[in-house]
Amino acid sequence: MSETTTGTHAVAVVAHAADDLRVEQVAVRPPKNDEALLRIAYGGICGSDLHYWRHGAAGESILRAPMRLGHEASGVVVAAAADGSGPAAGTAVTIHPATPGGDPSDYPADRPNISPGCVYLGSAAHFPHADGLFVEQVAVPTRMLRELPDGLDLRTGSLAEPASVAWHAVARAGDVAGKKILVVGAGPIGALTVAVLARAGAGHITAVDLHDYPLNVALQVGANEVMSAADTETVAAVGADITIECSGNSKGLASAIAATKRGGRVVMVGLLPSGEQPVPISLAITRELDLVGSFRFNDEIDDVLVALADGSLVVEPIITAEYPVDDALEAFARAGDAANSSKVLLRW
Repeated sequence: MSETTTGTHAVAVVAHAADDLRVEQVAVRPPKNDEALLRIAYGGICGSDLHYWRHGAAGESILRAPMRLGHEASGVVVAAAADGSGPAAGTAVTIHPATPGGDPSDYPADRPNISPGCVYLGSAAHFPHADGLFVEQVAVPTRMLRELPDGLDLRTGSLAEPASVAWHAVARAGDVAGKKILVVGAGPIGALTVAVLARAGAGHITAVDLHDYPLNVALQVGANEVMSAADTETVAAVGADITIECSGNSKGLASAIAATKRGGRVVMVGLLPSGEQPVPISLAITRELDLVGSFRFNDEIDDVLVALADGSLVVEPIITAEYPVDDALEAFARAGDAANSSKVLLRW
Protein backbone atom coordinates (compact mmCIF):
# COMPACT_ATOMS: atom_id res chain seq x y z
CA MET A 1 0.00 0.00 0.00
CA SER A 2 1.12 3.52 -0.64
CA GLU A 3 -0.05 4.71 2.75
CA THR A 4 -0.56 2.69 5.93
CA THR A 5 -1.51 3.21 9.54
CA THR A 6 0.67 5.77 11.31
CA GLY A 7 -0.80 5.20 14.76
CA THR A 8 -3.06 8.20 14.56
CA HIS A 9 -4.33 7.85 10.99
CA ALA A 10 -5.31 4.95 8.72
CA VAL A 11 -6.40 4.31 5.14
CA ALA A 12 -10.20 4.28 4.73
CA VAL A 13 -12.91 4.27 2.06
CA VAL A 14 -15.19 7.28 2.53
CA ALA A 15 -18.34 8.32 0.65
CA HIS A 16 -18.53 12.12 0.48
CA ALA A 17 -21.56 12.41 -1.83
CA ALA A 18 -23.08 10.76 -4.89
CA ASP A 19 -20.26 9.67 -7.24
CA ASP A 20 -17.68 10.95 -4.77
CA LEU A 21 -15.91 7.97 -3.22
CA ARG A 22 -12.41 8.50 -1.84
CA VAL A 23 -9.59 6.38 -0.46
CA GLU A 24 -8.07 8.67 2.13
CA GLN A 25 -6.36 8.93 5.48
CA VAL A 26 -8.71 9.28 8.46
CA ALA A 27 -8.08 9.75 12.14
CA VAL A 28 -8.02 6.57 14.26
CA ARG A 29 -10.22 7.18 17.30
CA PRO A 30 -8.68 5.85 20.51
CA PRO A 31 -10.69 2.91 21.87
CA LYS A 32 -13.06 3.39 24.78
CA ASN A 33 -12.81 1.20 27.87
CA ASP A 34 -15.07 -1.50 26.39
CA GLU A 35 -13.64 -1.37 22.87
CA ALA A 36 -10.91 -3.39 21.20
CA LEU A 37 -8.65 -1.95 18.53
CA LEU A 38 -8.84 -4.00 15.31
CA ARG A 39 -6.76 -4.19 12.19
CA ILE A 40 -9.22 -4.91 9.39
CA ALA A 41 -8.17 -7.65 6.95
CA TYR A 42 -11.10 -7.96 4.53
CA GLY A 43 -14.29 -6.02 3.85
CA GLY A 44 -17.16 -7.07 1.60
CA ILE A 45 -18.87 -4.50 -0.61
CA CYS A 46 -22.63 -4.57 -0.02
CA GLY A 47 -25.50 -3.20 -2.06
CA SER A 48 -25.98 -0.37 0.44
CA ASP A 49 -22.33 0.64 -0.01
CA LEU A 50 -22.97 0.81 -3.76
CA HIS A 51 -26.05 2.98 -3.22
CA TYR A 52 -24.14 5.47 -1.06
CA TRP A 53 -21.47 5.63 -3.77
CA ARG A 54 -23.83 6.00 -6.71
CA HIS A 55 -26.71 7.97 -5.22
CA GLY A 56 -25.49 9.47 -1.95
CA ALA A 57 -28.26 7.54 -0.23
CA ALA A 58 -29.45 4.02 0.52
CA GLY A 59 -33.23 4.14 0.55
CA GLU A 60 -34.22 6.83 3.03
CA SER A 61 -30.74 6.91 4.59
CA ILE A 62 -29.27 10.04 3.02
CA LEU A 63 -25.66 11.19 3.33
CA ARG A 64 -25.49 14.52 5.13
CA ALA A 65 -21.75 14.35 5.79
CA PRO A 66 -18.83 12.22 4.64
CA MET A 67 -19.16 8.67 5.97
CA ARG A 68 -16.79 5.72 6.11
CA LEU A 69 -18.47 2.77 4.38
CA GLY A 70 -18.57 -0.94 5.21
CA HIS A 71 -20.39 -3.27 7.58
CA GLU A 72 -19.06 -6.65 6.37
CA ALA A 73 -15.55 -7.22 7.68
CA SER A 74 -13.03 -9.43 9.41
CA GLY A 75 -9.83 -8.55 11.18
CA VAL A 76 -7.42 -9.17 14.02
CA VAL A 77 -7.45 -7.65 17.50
CA VAL A 78 -4.44 -5.31 17.86
CA ALA A 79 -5.20 -4.25 21.43
CA ALA A 80 -7.73 -5.87 23.76
CA ALA A 81 -10.32 -3.78 25.60
CA ALA A 82 -9.07 -2.06 28.73
CA ASP A 83 -11.99 -3.39 30.80
CA GLY A 84 -10.96 -7.00 30.13
CA SER A 85 -14.00 -7.83 28.01
CA GLY A 86 -13.77 -9.47 24.61
CA PRO A 87 -10.99 -11.36 22.86
CA ALA A 88 -7.27 -11.02 23.46
CA ALA A 89 -4.79 -9.34 21.16
CA GLY A 90 -4.00 -11.48 18.14
CA THR A 91 -7.50 -13.01 17.92
CA ALA A 92 -9.12 -13.23 14.49
CA VAL A 93 -12.69 -11.88 14.55
CA THR A 94 -15.66 -10.80 12.51
CA ILE A 95 -18.08 -8.06 13.49
CA HIS A 96 -21.81 -7.94 14.22
CA PRO A 97 -22.42 -4.31 13.21
CA ALA A 98 -25.76 -3.61 14.95
CA THR A 99 -26.53 -1.65 18.10
CA PRO A 100 -30.24 -2.09 18.96
CA GLY A 101 -32.00 0.96 20.35
CA GLY A 102 -35.29 2.64 21.05
CA ASP A 103 -38.15 1.94 23.42
CA PRO A 104 -38.09 -1.82 24.25
CA SER A 105 -41.90 -1.83 24.25
CA ASP A 106 -41.88 -0.98 20.53
CA TYR A 107 -40.48 -4.34 19.36
CA PRO A 108 -40.33 -7.99 20.50
CA ALA A 109 -37.52 -8.63 22.95
CA ASP A 110 -36.18 -11.51 20.85
CA ARG A 111 -36.07 -9.42 17.65
CA PRO A 112 -33.75 -6.47 18.35
CA ASN A 113 -32.94 -6.32 14.63
CA ILE A 114 -36.21 -4.41 14.13
CA SER A 115 -35.75 -2.03 17.03
CA PRO A 116 -36.65 1.47 15.80
CA GLY A 117 -33.48 3.09 17.08
CA CYS A 118 -31.07 0.44 15.79
CA VAL A 119 -27.71 1.86 14.68
CA TYR A 120 -25.75 -0.06 12.04
CA LEU A 121 -22.13 0.56 11.21
CA GLY A 122 -21.68 2.17 7.80
CA SER A 123 -25.23 3.54 7.78
CA ALA A 124 -26.55 7.08 7.28
CA ALA A 125 -29.91 6.26 8.86
CA HIS A 126 -29.08 8.50 11.82
CA PHE A 127 -27.09 11.70 12.20
CA PRO A 128 -24.28 11.87 13.05
CA HIS A 129 -23.76 8.89 10.74
CA ALA A 130 -22.35 5.60 12.01
CA ASP A 131 -18.96 5.26 10.35
CA GLY A 132 -18.27 1.83 8.92
CA LEU A 133 -15.49 -0.73 8.87
CA PHE A 134 -13.69 0.07 5.62
CA VAL A 135 -10.61 1.34 7.43
CA GLU A 136 -7.28 -0.26 8.21
CA GLN A 137 -7.56 0.20 11.98
CA VAL A 138 -10.69 0.85 14.04
CA ALA A 139 -12.01 0.73 17.61
CA VAL A 140 -15.05 -1.55 17.98
CA PRO A 141 -17.17 -2.41 21.06
CA THR A 142 -16.31 -5.92 22.22
CA ARG A 143 -19.99 -6.91 22.27
CA MET A 144 -19.85 -6.72 18.45
CA LEU A 145 -16.90 -9.08 18.10
CA ARG A 146 -17.20 -12.76 17.22
CA GLU A 147 -14.08 -14.89 17.35
CA LEU A 148 -13.48 -16.91 14.20
CA PRO A 149 -13.56 -20.65 14.96
CA ASP A 150 -10.52 -22.82 14.23
CA GLY A 151 -10.30 -23.56 10.54
CA LEU A 152 -12.10 -20.39 9.42
CA ASP A 153 -9.81 -17.94 7.63
CA LEU A 154 -10.21 -14.17 7.63
CA ARG A 155 -11.19 -14.06 3.95
CA THR A 156 -14.16 -16.39 4.35
CA GLY A 157 -14.95 -14.93 7.76
CA SER A 158 -15.68 -11.58 6.14
CA LEU A 159 -18.82 -13.16 4.63
CA ALA A 160 -20.33 -13.89 8.06
CA GLU A 161 -22.48 -10.75 8.08
CA PRO A 162 -24.22 -11.20 4.69
CA ALA A 163 -24.49 -14.95 5.30
CA SER A 164 -26.30 -14.13 8.55
CA VAL A 165 -28.81 -12.02 6.60
CA ALA A 166 -29.51 -15.07 4.43
CA TRP A 167 -29.66 -17.38 7.46
CA HIS A 168 -32.23 -15.10 9.10
CA ALA A 169 -34.31 -15.06 5.90
CA VAL A 170 -34.38 -18.85 5.74
CA ALA A 171 -35.41 -18.96 9.41
CA ARG A 172 -38.27 -16.57 8.57
CA ALA A 173 -39.34 -19.02 5.85
CA GLY A 174 -40.03 -21.74 8.42
CA ASP A 175 -39.38 -25.43 7.82
CA VAL A 176 -37.71 -25.71 4.41
CA ALA A 177 -36.66 -29.36 4.58
CA GLY A 178 -37.90 -31.23 1.52
CA LYS A 179 -39.77 -28.17 0.23
CA LYS A 180 -39.82 -26.66 -3.25
CA ILE A 181 -38.09 -23.29 -2.90
CA LEU A 182 -37.73 -20.40 -5.31
CA VAL A 183 -35.10 -17.69 -4.83
CA VAL A 184 -35.74 -14.55 -6.86
CA GLY A 185 -32.53 -12.58 -7.40
CA ALA A 186 -29.22 -14.48 -7.33
CA GLY A 187 -26.91 -11.64 -6.34
CA PRO A 188 -24.72 -12.07 -3.25
CA ILE A 189 -27.63 -12.28 -0.76
CA GLY A 190 -29.65 -14.49 -3.10
CA ALA A 191 -26.68 -16.82 -3.65
CA LEU A 192 -26.02 -16.98 0.09
CA THR A 193 -29.71 -17.76 0.61
CA VAL A 194 -29.38 -20.65 -1.85
CA ALA A 195 -26.36 -21.91 0.10
CA VAL A 196 -28.21 -21.74 3.43
CA LEU A 197 -31.25 -23.48 1.91
CA ALA A 198 -29.08 -26.28 0.52
CA ARG A 199 -27.50 -26.79 3.93
CA ALA A 200 -30.96 -26.82 5.54
CA GLY A 201 -32.12 -29.69 3.32
CA ALA A 202 -34.47 -27.90 0.92
CA GLY A 203 -35.97 -30.42 -1.49
CA HIS A 204 -35.58 -28.47 -4.74
CA ILE A 205 -34.10 -25.00 -5.13
CA THR A 206 -34.75 -22.85 -8.19
CA ALA A 207 -32.85 -19.58 -8.58
CA VAL A 208 -33.98 -16.74 -10.85
CA ASP A 209 -31.97 -13.80 -12.17
CA LEU A 210 -31.59 -11.67 -15.28
CA HIS A 211 -27.92 -12.57 -15.75
CA ASP A 212 -26.02 -15.79 -16.40
CA TYR A 213 -23.12 -15.07 -14.03
CA PRO A 214 -25.15 -15.02 -10.79
CA LEU A 215 -27.18 -18.01 -11.97
CA ASN A 216 -23.96 -19.98 -12.44
CA VAL A 217 -22.89 -19.00 -8.92
CA ALA A 218 -26.26 -20.17 -7.59
CA LEU A 219 -25.74 -23.58 -9.20
CA GLN A 220 -22.30 -23.86 -7.59
CA VAL A 221 -23.68 -23.25 -4.08
CA GLY A 222 -26.67 -25.58 -4.24
CA ALA A 223 -29.39 -24.56 -6.69
CA ASN A 224 -30.96 -27.50 -8.53
CA GLU A 225 -32.31 -25.37 -11.35
CA VAL A 226 -31.96 -21.82 -12.66
CA MET A 227 -34.23 -19.64 -14.78
CA SER A 228 -34.06 -16.30 -16.52
CA ALA A 229 -36.14 -13.65 -14.81
CA ALA A 230 -37.09 -12.43 -18.27
CA ASP A 231 -39.05 -15.65 -18.84
CA THR A 232 -41.90 -14.54 -16.59
CA GLU A 233 -44.33 -17.27 -17.67
CA THR A 234 -41.88 -20.06 -16.85
CA VAL A 235 -41.06 -18.50 -13.49
CA ALA A 236 -44.76 -18.03 -12.66
CA ALA A 237 -45.34 -21.73 -13.31
CA VAL A 238 -42.83 -22.87 -10.66
CA GLY A 239 -45.44 -23.28 -7.93
CA ALA A 240 -43.02 -22.97 -5.04
CA ASP A 241 -43.95 -23.88 -1.49
CA ILE A 242 -41.77 -20.99 -0.35
CA THR A 243 -40.27 -18.10 -2.31
CA ILE A 244 -37.51 -15.89 -0.99
CA GLU A 245 -37.38 -12.54 -2.79
CA CYS A 246 -33.86 -11.10 -2.87
CA SER A 247 -33.91 -8.81 -5.89
CA GLY A 248 -35.22 -5.72 -4.12
CA ASN A 249 -37.43 -4.51 -6.94
CA SER A 250 -41.17 -4.55 -7.54
CA LYS A 251 -40.94 -6.81 -10.59
CA GLY A 252 -39.07 -9.37 -8.53
CA LEU A 253 -41.69 -9.27 -5.79
CA ALA A 254 -44.49 -9.54 -8.34
CA SER A 255 -42.76 -12.57 -9.82
CA ALA A 256 -42.34 -14.10 -6.36
CA ILE A 257 -46.05 -13.75 -5.62
CA ALA A 258 -47.02 -15.21 -9.00
CA ALA A 259 -44.66 -18.19 -8.61
CA THR A 260 -45.78 -19.24 -5.11
CA LYS A 261 -48.50 -21.85 -4.83
CA ARG A 262 -51.71 -21.37 -2.87
CA GLY A 263 -51.17 -21.31 0.86
CA GLY A 264 -47.44 -20.73 0.39
CA ARG A 265 -45.09 -18.17 1.85
CA VAL A 266 -43.11 -15.29 0.36
CA VAL A 267 -40.16 -14.01 2.39
CA MET A 268 -39.20 -10.46 1.38
CA VAL A 269 -35.49 -9.84 1.87
CA GLY A 270 -34.65 -7.45 -0.96
CA LEU A 271 -35.28 -3.91 0.22
CA LEU A 272 -37.58 -2.11 -2.20
CA PRO A 273 -37.43 1.67 -2.64
CA SER A 274 -39.58 3.65 -0.24
CA GLY A 275 -43.07 4.61 -1.33
CA GLU A 276 -45.81 2.78 -3.18
CA GLN A 277 -44.92 -0.25 -5.28
CA PRO A 278 -46.91 -1.88 -8.14
CA VAL A 279 -47.32 -5.38 -6.72
CA PRO A 280 -50.26 -7.82 -7.33
CA ILE A 281 -51.44 -8.00 -3.74
CA SER A 282 -54.85 -9.28 -4.86
CA LEU A 283 -53.15 -12.50 -5.97
CA ALA A 284 -51.54 -12.85 -2.55
CA ILE A 285 -54.95 -12.43 -0.94
CA THR A 286 -56.83 -14.95 -3.08
CA ARG A 287 -54.05 -17.50 -2.72
CA GLU A 288 -53.78 -16.86 1.04
CA LEU A 289 -50.07 -16.31 0.78
CA ASP A 290 -48.05 -15.38 3.85
CA LEU A 291 -45.98 -12.29 3.04
CA VAL A 292 -43.15 -12.13 5.57
CA GLY A 293 -40.50 -9.45 5.97
CA SER A 294 -36.88 -10.28 6.77
CA PHE A 295 -34.49 -7.55 7.92
CA ARG A 296 -30.83 -8.00 8.87
CA PHE A 297 -30.33 -10.63 11.63
CA ASN A 298 -29.84 -11.22 15.35
CA ASP A 299 -27.63 -13.94 16.86
CA GLU A 300 -27.67 -16.11 13.72
CA ILE A 301 -24.08 -15.04 13.11
CA ASP A 302 -22.92 -17.51 15.77
CA ASP A 303 -24.46 -20.46 13.89
CA VAL A 304 -23.16 -19.09 10.60
CA LEU A 305 -19.58 -19.05 11.87
CA VAL A 306 -19.84 -22.70 12.91
CA ALA A 307 -21.27 -23.66 9.52
CA LEU A 308 -18.57 -21.71 7.66
CA ALA A 309 -15.84 -23.33 9.76
CA ASP A 310 -17.06 -26.90 9.26
CA GLY A 311 -17.61 -26.38 5.54
CA SER A 312 -21.32 -27.21 5.58
CA LEU A 313 -22.15 -23.72 4.31
CA VAL A 314 -20.57 -23.37 0.87
CA VAL A 315 -19.69 -19.74 0.06
CA GLU A 316 -16.37 -19.72 -1.82
CA PRO A 317 -17.99 -19.53 -5.31
CA ILE A 318 -19.77 -16.34 -4.22
CA ILE A 319 -16.47 -14.45 -3.92
CA THR A 320 -15.81 -12.99 -7.37
CA ALA A 321 -12.63 -11.04 -6.65
CA GLU A 322 -10.62 -9.19 -4.05
CA TYR A 323 -8.87 -5.86 -4.49
CA PRO A 324 -6.32 -4.00 -2.37
CA VAL A 325 -7.96 -1.02 -0.70
CA ASP A 326 -5.97 1.39 -2.87
CA ASP A 327 -8.02 0.05 -5.79
CA ALA A 328 -11.36 0.57 -4.04
CA LEU A 329 -12.86 2.55 -6.92
CA GLU A 330 -12.15 -0.32 -9.30
CA ALA A 331 -13.55 -2.78 -6.76
CA PHE A 332 -16.76 -0.80 -6.38
CA ALA A 333 -17.17 -0.65 -10.16
CA ARG A 334 -16.73 -4.43 -10.34
CA ALA A 335 -19.19 -5.00 -7.51
CA GLY A 336 -21.72 -2.75 -9.21
CA ASP A 337 -21.64 -4.85 -12.39
CA ALA A 338 -24.36 -7.35 -11.49
CA ALA A 339 -23.99 -9.17 -14.81
CA ASN A 340 -20.37 -10.11 -14.09
CA SER A 341 -19.84 -10.28 -10.35
CA SER A 342 -21.14 -11.51 -7.03
CA LYS A 343 -19.31 -10.61 -3.80
CA VAL A 344 -16.27 -8.35 -4.17
CA LEU A 345 -13.85 -7.98 -1.27
CA LEU A 346 -11.51 -5.19 -0.27
CA ARG A 347 -8.20 -6.31 1.24
CA TRP A 348 -6.05 -4.37 3.72
